Amino acid sequence: MAALIKKVLIVGFGSIGKRHTNIIRKYHSNIQITILTRSLLDKERFKDKNLYFTTSLQEAINLKPDAAIIANPSTKHLKISRSLCEKGIHLFIEKPIAAEIYGVQKLIDYCKLNKIILITGYNFRFLPSLLKFKQLIENQKIGNTLSIRAEVGQYLPTWRPNSDYRKNVSAQKKLGGGVILELSHEIDYLSWIFGPITWVKSHASKQSNLEIDVEDTVNIIFGCKKSDKYELTGSLCMDFIRHDTSRFCLAIGEKGSLLWDGISGEIKHFSQNINNWNVIFQDKPERDFTYLEEINHFFKAIENLEEPINPGSNGLDTLFIIDAIKRSSKIDTIVYI
Repeated sequence: MAALIKKVLIVGFGSIGKRHTNIIRKYHSNIQITILTRSLLDKERFKDKNLYFTTSLQEAINLKPDAAIIANPSTKHLKISRSLCEKGIHLFIEKPIAAEIYGVQKLIDYCKLNKIILITGYNFRFLPSLLKFKQLIENQKIGNTLSIRAEVGQYLPTWRPNSDYRKNVSAQKKLGGGVILELSHEIDYLSWIFGPITWVKSHASKQSNLEIDVEDTVNIIFGCKKSDKYELTGSLCMDFIRHDTSRFCLAIGEKGSLLWDGISGEIKHFSQNINNWNVIFQDKPERDFTYLEEINHFFKAIENLEEPINPGSNGLDTLFIIDAIKRSSKIDTIVYI
């Protein structure tokens, strides 16, 4: 794996940039890593001959990386990604692909024209329990799905306990924060499993006294068009205010229900014939598992020059839904996508 990948650039050295760095150092120790960061304060913590820190984009480009992982704030994704793709550097852009739609399609088109691999970092697509949940839905374990109820909630100040939540990306509008962008995994996986979201009706607000300038809660009703005669509707609640961390998706079908618990890794089944919930699958891998799988998939796509399962176009599709959610809340009506 990654025989052709000799040098990787990691842009941004916050929590996700550090995670990607540590994973590559552990599982791909032959790869030379350059860290592009605003500050060199962390340099002394990493005594590694294959790790180089710089504050200069041009210096990072001059080192000729084969690939780059874009892990800086989403408001800065596009500008730096354009500079890198113009040099033929393959791109792994952490979610969301950008903070707004404008300019994303141009980046996608350029990458496609120049055979540059572009992946969007939605690592839940590599989570065993969610993959199994998707398979069960597609195999009609509960018949046709009739309704979806999804939720994700976590208290922002305890999300990253070793840092001041007020200074994190999640809390700042100028850095692409807010619950809609930061928790967009849900939007991505709902479209991936149940089909393209075609309309939304939402209400986003700041409900708490958290010291942030972004929304901390959003409630969304949405529709997925399955066929000309069949539209699947669902609801999604996302927040930064819940102390008891929660992440689940309930699919209600003709023959019963399926419940995916993203915290425990369990899938429960309620059959119309058995008046009880039964655990039918459980897999809770180590936290780095999905990130490693995602990085390996990225490297494999580069080596084989093949489209990844989470290309830039999927990231843009999710961004269109995000834009519709924000507009719907602002104008208080249904927005079609």
